[in-house]
Amino acid sequence: MRLNRFLAAAGVGSRRKCDELIAAGRVTINGRVCTNFSAQPSERDHVKVDRKLVHLERAMTIALYKPAGFVSTRSDPHARDTVFDLLPPKFPRLFNIGRLDAQSEGLLLLTNDGDLAQQLT
Repeated sequence: MRLNRFLAAAGVGSRRKCDELIAAGRVTINGRVCTNFSAQPSERDHVKVDRKLVHLERAMTIALYKPAGFVSTRSDPHARDTVFDLLPPKFPRLFNIGRLDAQSEGLLLLTNDGDLAQQLT
């Protein structure tokens, strides 16, 4: 996995933002500044951005029964309950694959795996 994608998957920012961080020399791999966009860090490498260690979250997918009355979004401007309110706070940053209307109920998949989400939609 290329460095910008690794950083984006770790939640550092968008790929474009990660490209900017790499170009600015703010990313190190094993203590050395890395400005090589095609670098592919391994699981054993220590990747840091601004001296802060970055690591990938384990891929996680959850099948959740969405009851009626909950919206399928991270936050709601109308202060309605969201499906993410049903999860314990220990879960990593997840997003939904697809959505159900607020009054619909049924199975909803939540994941942090962007590749899986793209394959399923």
